[in-house]
Amino acid sequence: MSRTVVPASRPRSASAGRRRLLATALAIAGLVGSLVLDAPVAQAASYPSWDDVLAARGKESAKQSQIVEIRGIIASLSEEADAAKAEADRLGAAFEAAQRKALRAAEKEQALRDDAEEHAEIADASAAQAGRFAAQMARSGGGDVTTSVITGGEGTRDLLYDLGALSKLSEQAERVETAATTDASVARSLTDQADRAAVALKDLAQAAQDRMGEAQAASDRAQAAYDEQEDNKSRLEAQLTSLTSGRATTEAQYEKGERIRKAEEERKRKALEAELARQLRAQQAAAAAAAANQGGGGSGGSGAPSAGGGGAAPGSGSGSGWVRPAGGWITSGYGVRVNPYTGAVAMHDGLDLGSGCSTAIVAASAGTVEYVGRYGGYGNYVRIDHGGGVKTAYGHIVDGGFRVAPGQRVGAGALIALVGSTGNSTGCHLHFETHVGGGTVNPVGFMAARGVGF
Repeated sequence: MSRTVVPASRPRSASAGRRRLLATALAIAGLVGSLVLDAPVAQAASYPSWDDVLAARGKESAKQSQIVEIRGIIASLSEEADAAKAEADRLGAAFEAAQRKALRAAEKEQALRDDAEEHAEIADASAAQAGRFAAQMARSGGGDVTTSVITGGEGTRDLLYDLGALSKLSEQAERVETAATTDASVARSLTDQADRAAVALKDLAQAAQDRMGEAQAASDRAQAAYDEQEDNKSRLEAQLTSLTSGRATTEAQYEKGERIRKAEEERKRKALEAELARQLRAQQAAAAAAAANQGGGGSGGSGAPSAGGGGAAPGSGSGSGWVRPAGGWITSGYGVRVNPYTGAVAMHDGLDLGSGCSTAIVAASAGTVEYVGRYGGYGNYVRIDHGGGVKTAYGHIVDGGFRVAPGQRVGAGALIALVGSTGNSTGCHLHFETHVGGGTVNPVGFMAARGVGF
């Protein structure tokens, strides 16, 4: 029985096409990691044609063979999609672990340098104070006590007073000088530690970059496997129904049904995009009006509403080039906490906004999309590089909710994803991070400094 390759009857989405095109460009640039180099060359799958199915319907043995084959293909597509997703999850978790080590190392290096700078400033201040004591002693005769005794002529009481005062000054000067020496030594030691930490950080940052490339490639393969399954599943199931039910399902009937189905999917997609755009416009207008009424901008505290109230419009800002990434109240702040999903005490590298399911996530500022894929406990994750060592990241995005691809340039307020509950999550929300100089900082203070409140 002949086997022909039939083009997928369901067109791939534009976003999926962009993802594969950009992933290919990244692979050429050498950024996707070693797994891409080792991956086997993909082979075009061979699917039964409608002519094969119609020909088999009249022959029982051929029909049974065709049924087994189609069921095998459907199962194989599902297994491949599941395996690809599992691999994307595994490498995404490896990326998260490597990135977390790099984040902590960067923060340690910065803390060491801050401590070194503080001790150096104290040492300088102590040295200056010791100099003032020395000058005061010189003015009081501390440099030559004998001369002071001969020329003083004020009697024993005055001499004893002078000697006592000089002794106190000398003790103070000695203590201050010792403190200055100690602080200077500590500053040098901390700087040396920071320099060694910087060397280790470089290796950790490179390891995280490598894991990111591997995770991105795996996420792209998972998306391709999912697209392949979706492109062929409905047609294969229709062919299987034709063979098992005995109904006179024809290719023409199938194609007509597919056109109707695709038209309905497109209608729903456009309606969703239009509703998201309408929500963004309405929320931005409300936020602008609120900001105007209160003199613009504002800073929010942990869990406190901004001028926009519960938030709170995604895309609302103060003209600084930075905007709020999503709506909703802060449900969990930045810092060490008990993870509500795992129960473990761990660093929470961002803040959580209680945004509604499938609502808009927008870029907090203009930049280049650096990563789009799985990221351990944060599920579906996007990271944007804004330049100058500043990055933002967005986690728990809904499956199918990516609206950008790696390498894409975006502006502040551009739609990048939809809110979800993927990864270690107990409900729909956005996990939002701000990275500076390789480490994370509290998004509340970072955004407040740019006129954006939560």
